[in-house]
Amino acid sequence: MPAVPPFGNCLRRMHGANTRCMVQLTAEERAIRDGRDGPSAALAMRVVAETARMLGASRLVPVVSAHIDGCLYHGDAGTLFAERLVAGDSRVKIPTTLNVGALDLLHPERTRLAPHQAAMARRMMDAYLDLGCQPTWTCAPYQAGHRPSLGEHVAWGESNAVAFCNSVLGARSERYGDYLDICAALSARAPDTGLHRDENRHATLLVDCRGLDPRLAAEDTFYPVLGAWLGSVAGTRIAALDGLPPALSDDRLKALGAAAASTGAIGLFHVIGVTPEAPDIARAFGSVPPRETIHLTGAMLRAARDGLSSTMAAPGTRVDAIAIGSPHLSADEFWRLLRLLRGRRSRLPFYACTGRHTIDRLEEFGLMDEVRDANITVVADTCVVVTPILPAGGSVLLTNSGKFAHYARPNTGYDVIYGSLSDVVETAAAGRLVRDEALWT
Repeated sequence: MPAVPPFGNCLRRMHGANTRCMVQLTAEERAIRDGRDGPSAALAMRVVAETARMLGASRLVPVVSAHIDGCLYHGDAGTLFAERLVAGDSRVKIPTTLNVGALDLLHPERTRLAPHQAAMARRMMDAYLDLGCQPTWTCAPYQAGHRPSLGEHVAWGESNAVAFCNSVLGARSERYGDYLDICAALSARAPDTGLHRDENRHATLLVDCRGLDPRLAAEDTFYPVLGAWLGSVAGTRIAALDGLPPALSDDRLKALGAAAASTGAIGLFHVIGVTPEAPDIARAFGSVPPRETIHLTGAMLRAARDGLSSTMAAPGTRVDAIAIGSPHLSADEFWRLLRLLRGRRSRLPFYACTGRHTIDRLEEFGLMDEVRDANITVVADTCVVVTPILPAGGSVLLTNSGKFAHYARPNTGYDVIYGSLSDVVETAAAGRLVRDEALWT
């Protein structure tokens, strides 16, 4: 970083009689702050720099991409803020993808928002497009081609995307909240703190998974449960998991990270021998012994699995709706779904949330007709837990998503039953709950 004159070119904090510079801005950053690139970029730089000061960072770090979580409508203020940025005549400086909005723009009739809310949600989504963001509308941008490289600094919102970005791709992002994410995209800067820094990326908690039944770790349903357990136990700590299978798919790692980021504040986890910064235990921990080791047992996971359901799950229990796809389903997950269905139709309202990139692939391979024939409603651009799509008056939702299981009850009013994808399919075909307990006993 070039030397910066001390006064007026950095943000200050008073310490009694001493004043020291907290955030040093480069000449480029000062020019943006002072309005060279327009009012919105200047505002964005001020927000990022002030955030850095509050976090104790001494400088900003250039970022090469962003993923925006702030495009989901939570109230008129968010829409008005986005429109103010548009009016400020600035555009994002780096490749920037968009998380889910509050509307399925391909099927707008599916969302039961009041007219004013629907109009403001649409205005918000349009504003982010006007700022130059890419209309991905997915919580899994890493499966839509947005995959920064190992060691690259980025500014991502959406908790599951941050966990995947850090843990699986080895890029570097903090857990950026709404509106700070777009400010980072407009300024191409983020605070140089947290997971951007080498010293903060080492694990401190070792989770020994070697005692688990290998048959459990071979099942997809294991990974959301493992994530839910990890988030509840680790909190904000960085954990390294040892003893998992050596070849884990993106979908399994996605499910693990999403659940861990929902039940805890996980922005980075390591899987020994799998994720890029953990080829072995020594490097995962920065050659320092773990502060704590937990020997994971089946009983711990069974308790975590049971905790994902908020109501009794006895065989034959009434189920009012099924929802999968949080994070958004990949094409491979749709393929597994269709393979399990074997041509059967759902007897229950069945929602599968995904991104347009996956719909395009399904159309390309001629699978969308099979999905429709199975009586499955494909939801794009959004998901059923962040906007009202589920049937009104229902009370029990079945899902195989750890993230849906965590958020559905407070967000939708539905009680939740967690099950495997096979449980989901057999329940859909039967019209009542079918759940195989053998794996967990």
